[in-house]
Amino acid sequence: MLKLCGFHISNYHNKVRIVLLEKGIAFDEEAVFPSQREEFLARTPLGKVPFLELSDGRRLTESSVICEYLEDAFPGTPLLPADPFERAKVRELVAYLEVHVELVVRRLYGQLFFGQPADEAERQAVEKDLAKGLRGLAALVKFSPYIAGGQLTLADCAAFVHLPIVSAATKAAYGRDWLDDLPHWRGYVKMLEERPAFRRVNEDRKAAFAARRK
Repeated sequence: MLKLCGFHISNYHNKVRIVLLEKGIAFDEEAVFPSQREEFLARTPLGKVPFLELSDGRRLTESSVICEYLEDAFPGTPLLPADPFERAKVRELVAYLEVHVELVVRRLYGQLFFGQPADEAERQAVEKDLAKGLRGLAALVKFSPYIAGGQLTLADCAAFVHLPIVSAATKAAYGRDWLDDLPHWRGYVKMLEERPAFRRVNEDRKAAFAARRK
């Protein structure tokens, strides 16, 4: 059986969990956190999570790579369109969400959520890069009803876990929710949460966060 290794607060771990649940793939989980210990690096070369262990001991790292593997290995419930161009458009959306939006805002997480000293130069740099990333994302999203169109895709699994944290981070850092410039995103996320897989992952995330704060 597949084993997903990571933790329930991680948005990238949760993206993979949603894919597994939506596709109906049986899997186990192992709660682990990033580490640079030698024995951990033997399992995940950069010491990052999530990573996926196959039943024969082989492993995959990087959430997008894992999701692509699951799509290829378990095609029964597709999360990519059949048309090659439309498949590429879904991958494009995931790249914009992660590379040009979430990873940009992530540069502020230390000061916003973990008490690290504020860096005004970094804050200003993020503001500039994020404006560009959100402008690009807004040009691609459809919300009709899903982010790439009429079919639930890998892009929805990514958007569901990334958009709320981008919203929270921008409100904390800049005093306003930058996703207000992305019409319909709240209703879209609420619609996704009506799906059992999305709801389960979100409830587990909230429980894990609450437990960590105790």
